[in-house]
Amino acid sequence: MTAWAPRAGAVLLALVASAHAAAIGARLRPGSWQARLCVATAPAPPSCGPALARIGQDGQLRVRVDDIVYRLTLRSTQVDIVLMHGAMQLDEFTTTYEWSGRTLRFRDDEHAARYEVRFPEAGPAPR
Repeated sequence: MTAWAPRAGAVLLALVASAHAAAIGARLRPGSWQARLCVATAPAPPSCGPALARIGQDGQLRVRVDDIVYRLTLRSTQVDIVLMHGAMQLDEFTTTYEWSGRTLRFRDDEHAARYEVRFPEAGPAPR
């Protein structure tokens, strides 16, 4: 292995992290947001409630409702979702997503569920 290989790996890692951050960063600043999570199962209308959304510097998005956390990793066209209850993983899936203004939308086709994370017009919540 040549001397530049570790640096090339670090550069590649930085580019991947930058792409993740760009997927969210084009829309929202890192920080904690008082958001709303809406979930609908076909054909019922969505049920919405308050959620704490945390956008990391790396573009990772965490959406917390009580003790349930959705860990989202946005890629260029898909989002990886890991659903956690404390330290226990409840579900994991990958799907497509879309932005509509300040609302992130994605689906869980296996469970026939539609999700929206709605972000307010104001900036992140104060710490």
